Amino acid sequence: MPDTTQSTAQQPETNTQADSTHFGFQQVPTSEKQKKVAEVFHSVAKQYDIMNDLMSGGIHRLWKRFTIEMSGVREGHKVLDLAGGTGDLTALFSPRVGESGHVTLADINSSMLKVGRDRLLDKGLSGNIDFAQVNAECLPFADNTFDCITIAFGLRNVTDKQKALASMFRVLKPGGRLLVLEFSKPTNPVLSKVYDEYSFRVLPKIGQWVTGDPDSYQYLAESIRMHPDQETLKSMFAKAGFEDNEFHNLTGGIVALHRGFKY
Repeated sequence: MPDTTQSTAQQPETNTQADSTHFGFQQVPTSEKQKKVAEVFHSVAKQYDIMNDLMSGGIHRLWKRFTIEMSGVREGHKVLDLAGGTGDLTALFSPRVGESGHVTLADINSSMLKVGRDRLLDKGLSGNIDFAQVNAECLPFADNTFDCITIAFGLRNVTDKQKALASMFRVLKPGGRLLVLEFSKPTNPVLSKVYDEYSFRVLPKIGQWVTGDPDSYQYLAESIRMHPDQETLKSMFAKAGFEDNEFHNLTGGIVALHRGFKY
């Protein structure tokens, strides 16, 4: 069950005009971050699902099902599964929207998108799904297109998160909602310490064992720590124009589901 205790910790927002930004704990030129993130996901795409199960003990599937339940998606809706990767959420949304609805699986990374497309075709899911390689900061869709947008474990990899939120707001229909499922800040100091030990000592070793690429999983651990905490991301939702913004802490705040509406 979700823990709805809210964290009061604050982190500064990313300066959207800065010449440099963070790539994990490194500072890199803003113009280079997208390429560096792409290299990470090209490297891990084929083992991404196996690593998700190993890293979370399968709990990521419960987090995603909670996201689906909070989405309010129903028959006939148009859904954008942004940074949808290997298609977990798209596979759940497809039967919900039915033949009269539509789901767009979108990702900036061609390797992840290919794995997702192949998985969904293998499941026999394609009739109400299309695929798009897009940048979240400048979505190539018309205003007021989608009833719901989800982005699961993808926002932290976006260079300009505030710009991406504004782009998502633009393409949502009035009455539509955005759901961001993302790693966040644990609410318990003891859990936070244990989580840090796991992330920086164990996770890269699992990455080495499964993918032969510990550096990518070192980056993923670092990117989680650099991502805005719960209250900061909530304020970023408001800045982008979303209303009735809320978040639900899952697994003690290791993950949080944020939701906001466009009215």
